[in-house]
Amino acid sequence: MRLELNRQKIGLFRKKIFDFYRLNRRSFPWRESTDRYAVMVSEIMLQQTQAERVVLKYAAWMAHFPDVASLASASLRDVLFLWSGLGYNSRGQRLQACAKVIMERFDSVVPATSELLKTLPGIGDYTCRSIPVFADNFDTAAVDTNIRRVIIHEFGLPEDSSKPGIQFTAEQLLPEGQSREWHNALMDYGSLNLTSRKTGIRPLTKQSKFQDSKRWYRGRILKELVASEAIFLEEIEEKYGSCPWGLQQIIDGLIREGLVDEAESPSLPGRRVLRIREEQR
Repeated sequence: MRLELNRQKIGLFRKKIFDFYRLNRRSFPWRESTDRYAVMVSEIMLQQTQAERVVLKYAAWMAHFPDVASLASASLRDVLFLWSGLGYNSRGQRLQACAKVIMERFDSVVPATSELLKTLPGIGDYTCRSIPVFADNFDTAAVDTNIRRVIIHEFGLPEDSSKPGIQFTAEQLLPEGQSREWHNALMDYGSLNLTSRKTGIRPLTKQSKFQDSKRWYRGRILKELVASEAIFLEEIEEKYGSCPWGLQQIIDGLIREGLVDEAESPSLPGRRVLRIREEQR
């Protein structure tokens, strides 16, 4: 379904959103920067994590990894340590993978176009648009969960409207030359006023309960490994053996994703240890 909007409807909607934004604008450190690397960091951190939780982590990350080169050359242990608390640790790993590709292919400069950004690890349909929006004020529509909900509610669209249909509407609404402010305004309107609870509009993906979930066990194991050089495999098995999700499957997944290595203990032959993967140089 492609909704064609007339000029009057578009004008009234823009005024409504900007009026709300002038009175209720939120302040976040990443909104004060137009550096493409800083924007990329914030956008990946904000995936599936509330903005308020990201603030301190973002500041610490930027202090430790202020540019592409410092992130690309860091150890995975340092990356995971700084990421700890944000959840979905593989996002931190993919962010570092992005930095390495940018160093190799783009001379340490984060690409400016959606087409090139989408070639980077972990950069999808939304993020490849949002980085040019917030860094370069580029005139394109980036539709996240909040913006999707606002469009569906305000224009009476079916909740199961297709992504291309929502994107088409978002492109019509975009005020030329004001992309950065417009997207911040839409996000604040959705986060503060048209919440999921208020509208009943559910996100496309719903996070499962975290405590005792598979993600919880993954996160606990990684956190312990980040704090240690290595941990004996039987210690992990003894501590988390009651895991209902299959402890070995979780360990195998961490190894397969390149986060963890399993190896023989250098001090006690015959015993196996887990450790954060160290890049071969």
